[in-house]
Amino acid sequence: MAGAAKGAWQPVAQAKAYELVVDRIEEQILSGALRVGDRLPAERDLASMLGVSRAAVREAIRSLEAQGVLTSAVGVGRDGGTTISSLPSQALTRFLRLHVALANFPMPDVIEARVMLERGSVRLASRHANPEQLAQLRALMEAMAAPELPREQFNELDFEFHIALAQAGGNTLVADMTTAIRASMRAPILGAFHRSGDWPTLAAALDRGHRDILAAVEAGDGDTAAAAVEAHIREAYDLLLYSRDE
Repeated sequence: MAGAAKGAWQPVAQAKAYELVVDRIEEQILSGALRVGDRLPAERDLASMLGVSRAAVREAIRSLEAQGVLTSAVGVGRDGGTTISSLPSQALTRFLRLHVALANFPMPDVIEARVMLERGSVRLASRHANPEQLAQLRALMEAMAAPELPREQFNELDFEFHIALAQAGGNTLVADMTTAIRASMRAPILGAFHRSGDWPTLAAALDRGHRDILAAVEAGDGDTAAAAVEAHIREAYDLLLYSRDE
């Protein structure tokens, strides 16, 4: 059996059994007894170890699959069974993105969170970005400057630019959190783009911000890059807020 020894799986109370099964699996992950790629015991065996019904185990597994923690595959042997997900980063991004979108946080709170995250990530990018990452950022920036670019495409490129900046910093957690927050704003930002009465002026202002950020990152100047990204985010918010109120 991969992962924890049988003795680690102690019986749980019957009340809300599936939640307690979830707790036991989480305990094994947090303790390091279960790691990415490890396979859980078979459903029947796990139910016996924990003293619960197979239905409770099945429901717990479905819950953790929905969160991206577990992956199940039909079959026997190496290719079958339920394993700890090999894509925890994507799961975290999806989880955060949905919760940011559903929680209806006040926009100023979201902006402050973006500023804190992206100031840190561009400082890191100024030190760690490699030539390929810088080339990708420049290509995204130039693509956004194309005349007659549809607003939908501009929004997608802008999203990719900010995510690429975060990824160039080399901090996976910061990149995932930046992705989640920016992704949760995709629809509101696009709506503001469409409501803008002067799209060329708005697009030009965003382009200037991107160029200031990238120039500082390419120069290895983390302080200037941090100041530039904060100015860009705040200016964009002010412009989008004005568009929303028109």
